[in-house]
Amino acid sequence: MTLRVRVIPCLDVTDGRVVKGINFKDLKDAGDPVEMAKLYDLEGADEITFLDISASSAGRETTLEVVRKTAEQVFIPLTVGGGIRSVADVDRLLRAGADKISINTAALARPELIAEIADKFGSQVLVLSVDARRARTNSGFEVTTHGGRESANIDALEWVEKACQLGVGEILLNSMDADGTRAGYDIGMINSVRAITTVPLIASGGAGSLSDFAGALDAGADALLAASVFHFGVHRIGDVKRYLAKEGYSMREESNQ
Repeated sequence: MTLRVRVIPCLDVTDGRVVKGINFKDLKDAGDPVEMAKLYDLEGADEITFLDISASSAGRETTLEVVRKTAEQVFIPLTVGGGIRSVADVDRLLRAGADKISINTAALARPELIAEIADKFGSQVLVLSVDARRARTNSGFEVTTHGGRESANIDALEWVEKACQLGVGEILLNSMDADGTRAGYDIGMINSVRAITTVPLIASGGAGSLSDFAGALDAGADALLAASVFHFGVHRIGDVKRYLAKEGYSMREESNQ
């Protein structure tokens, strides 16, 4: 069975506002997360990913109230990440309305957390966010933490393999080199990760032209995440879905737009 492609807008949130920059620097205000999530739902997004990008570096939890308000406005799967450190954190977010949770920094610090979450709630709720960049490692890619500001000194492909063995249900692969550049997804990185795992793979970082989305799918991605091109009106979600449908990809039905 061919899985249908998912198009996923990402809301990078800090201090209650959606922001976007280039390589996580020079952040610009892009709007209110609740209103933007509602709009993207109406435009036909297949899922919403909500990442509190300052939660881990600030040492605090994801803002539950914003998650609750967002969940009340959208009727598609909502993935939430940022500042998740325990099974109890996951439980709170799921009760607040999240459908899936995304972990990064805490899993690197204590990989056993992956197995604990998967055992308690099932792998289907667990997304591993991998903020990777090109580096002199065995695979040529390393993992970063804290919004790409710090190296984890871990080979990205080795980390993906380990995390999948521990029970991760999905990989959100974000190219820190391409993030916000609109120069295209990192095709080499997507190819490399696809070669070592069958877990669903979300490509993130670098979406610009419509053909970039197709390129990521051809490289092995199952879903396409983007932020700035949607937030600042370069493309509408419907434009991307119609383009991919014309190119022969299996898409989910659009909402009335």
